[in-house]
Amino acid sequence: MPTHFHGNPEQVLALDTYIKITRAVNALEARLSRLDHFENLSGSQFGALESLLHLGPLSQSEICSKLLKSGGNITLVIDNLEKRGLVLRKTSASDRRVTNVSLTEKGEELIQRIFPEQVDAIVEEFGVLTPEEQKLLGMLCKKLGKHSKE
Repeated sequence: MPTHFHGNPEQVLALDTYIKITRAVNALEARLSRLDHFENLSGSQFGALESLLHLGPLSQSEICSKLLKSGGNITLVIDNLEKRGLVLRKTSASDRRVTNVSLTEKGEELIQRIFPEQVDAIVEEFGVLTPEEQKLLGMLCKKLGKHSKE
């Protein structure tokens, strides 16, 4: 649905584009979450486990940065993963302000098992786009995401 805002052409185009990209991301995430590949993990919990799987132990602030989430949100995410025995927290020996997070054996087994299913679902979703369109979309998203008015 395009915008019903009646501003100048630049405003209408930007708002319409924003609506389309937001709706596309929300629809994609909704379809992926309905597939139940997450085994009762939230999207943030899944993202944290995936980051730890591919990057190794990380501080909570590094996880915040990777997932674009607030510190309070990540604390809750890690609390819940720790309660399930999927991650282990350890205070840094060199800086007590830093809490490092690593996968437990149980957490590594879970994410290694469910991650390939999620990748397959993402590949299927993006199959509506040609490889060239996927590359262009990726480039445009990166450009938009890194935009700054410094």
